[in-house]
Amino acid sequence: QVQLVESGGGSVQAGGSLRLSCAVSEYSYSNKCMGWVRQGPGKEREAVATIYTGGSSTYYADSVKGRFTISQDNANNTVYLQMNSLKPEDTAMYYCAAGSFDGSWCYGLLLSADFGYWGQGTQVTVSS
Repeated sequence: QVQLVESGGGSVQAGGSLRLSCAVSEYSYSNKCMGWVRQGPGKEREAVATIYTGGSSTYYADSVKGRFTISQDNANNTVYLQMNSLKPEDTAMYYCAAGSFDGSWCYGLLLSADFGYWGQGTQVTVSS
């Protein structure tokens, strides 16, 4: 059974930084798309960043471009989300997500957030 376990959430003041981690197990990690998806209170689900595990392609939502960075440690099947210059509107539950198929189109998954596997989520709260 695929397991995605997030860590690193918390509370921070506006302008601060957090780094989220996602440990992936029981999953064929190579040549897939991994992503981070958030859902804030009263808001729709939004994929904020995706990364192709078979290369270096990354994609970002406009709302986080230039502030967030997605990266991976292939040797340890771990995906990270470095979040800088956080804003109160970044407050949300952040989920690690994994594509179901080899070669999943990462830009498409950024737009649709239609991932096959999900973690439990980690809360990020940004105060003004």
